[in-house]
Amino acid sequence: RWTTKRPMEHHSSYEKDDLAVTVPTVWACETFFAMFHLPRLLLHSVAMAGNTASPLVLRLMAASVSVADRAGAIVRGVFSSGDLGVVEKGGKNDLQTQADRSAQECIVQSLSRQFPSITIIGEEEPTGETVDESHLETGMSEEVLKATCPQELQSVKDEDVVVWVDPLDGTKEYTEGFLDHVTVLIGVAVNGKAVAGVINQPYYNYKAGPGATLGRTIWGIVGLGAFGVERLVPPTDKRIITTTRSHSNKLVTESIEAMQPDEVLRVGGAGHKVLLVIEGKAHAYVFATPGCKKWDTCAPEAILHALGGKLTDIHGNSLQYHKDVKHPNTGGVLATYSDHDWYLSRMPESVKAAVKP
Repeated sequence: RWTTKRPMEHHSSYEKDDLAVTVPTVWACETFFAMFHLPRLLLHSVAMAGNTASPLVLRLMAASVSVADRAGAIVRGVFSSGDLGVVEKGGKNDLQTQADRSAQECIVQSLSRQFPSITIIGEEEPTGETVDESHLETGMSEEVLKATCPQELQSVKDEDVVVWVDPLDGTKEYTEGFLDHVTVLIGVAVNGKAVAGVINQPYYNYKAGPGATLGRTIWGIVGLGAFGVERLVPPTDKRIITTTRSHSNKLVTESIEAMQPDEVLRVGGAGHKVLLVIEGKAHAYVFATPGCKKWDTCAPEAILHALGGKLTDIHGNSLQYHKDVKHPNTGGVLATYSDHDWYLSRMPESVKAAVKP
């Protein structure tokens, strides 16, 4: 696990009367930094310091979208190299690759440099190696910055925020070539609640052939909506459930059977499974076991909620994402397109007794 929270080195926001950075200011900064051969990352920090007219949540999401794009490119680059650098963290179904390590460095270091007072919790342990500056991303998505921040999120402060990072969700599938299962997840929680998220699919469209656009980035904010994906209605003549491909057990099987599905999609990655629900390819994602973690669910939950769906544990409890929470989702996961209460009612009492929050 990688947690970072840097002491505040400077004020990250300004009062209304502060001056915004203008084009001449940026030109002057570029001239000064070029004269002394200083890093452009530092130039960007100076230029963006004046971009505080946007609420924190929008700026953080704008940075996260750009960072997720960069992390997705890193994931593709490692795979193309042919050297995945696979190690086992907790057995054959709990793997880590060089893509996990490099993508996490990209996300955590990029965001922590731009938002030094925000808590960031990543899945992977830090390597202790010198940061590869080529992995860092300094941009901010203009699309996000132009959005209107929901009223209830306009006054969020740094200390209210925790960012949950899964740099490569679906690592086992990544090593086995099931590339469409792979996602990069960046979730934003405010006061313990998932409110915004980014899902990058590095290999979206990878089976579409030459000339197809490879990869996509989906982002959403509760109260605003989600972008980069279209919510589609699932089939009305059958019930489709998606669940784990590699972490099944008796409890998972019993809970799925109780839903009386016509079809079960067993795939990898929590982000991928929630996207199946969003895109109408499945009615519900059912995982009645404590297997997944907060970094698996924060981003997908926020995007699903932004589109009107719902994600809870199998008891119907909301998941909590404050910085001191235990990382495992001990109560399992239930994500639905609609009719959430019906799926909760079908959950066997024996399963609920065994999978406690």
